[in-house]
This record gives sequence, structure tokens and C-alpha cells, in this order.
Amino acid sequence: MRTTIFLDDHLAKQFKAAARQRGLSLSAFLAEAGRASLNRKPLPARRFKLITFAGDGLVTDQDLNQTSRLLTLDDIAVFKAKRSK
Repeated sequence: MRTTIFLDDHLAKQFKAAARQRGLSLSAFLAEAGRASLNRKPLPARRFKLITFAGDGLVTDQDLNQTSRLLTLDDIAVFKAKRSK
């Protein structure tokens, strides 16, 4: 199959150099890299516990599913503090 791809100049130079080192054409190098990427098993998701703190301890009244509301409240707090100075 024939296709056109667009690469930034720096990346294209790196690909061409790597292909040359391996004795491959650019097409063969990209095909090999693509196969390797597709065959690689994804890394398992790392579990983490999100802990939020405010003043004396945990903040339990924050709904992290409403991030736009949290951002708005944060902006209000920041700009109120700047205005009072």
C-alpha cells in the first residue's frame, strides 16, 4: 500500500539515520517500528490513591467529576486573594 505521511524535519532525519544504521529503507524501518509498537503489550495501569488536603486535613466535599466547577472555584479564590492585596 502506498500512503503519504508528514513528519517534522528533525524526526524524519532521525528515522532516516536509524534506517540507514540497520541497513533498511525508510519504508521498511517504519513498517518494522509499527509492527513492534502494535505487538507491544500495554503497560498495566498503575493504581494510585488521590488524596486532597486543605488546611487541617482531607477535603471530602469536592466532587472530582465536576472539574470545571473546581477550576472556577480555584480561580475565584486566587483572584479574590489578588484583589484584597
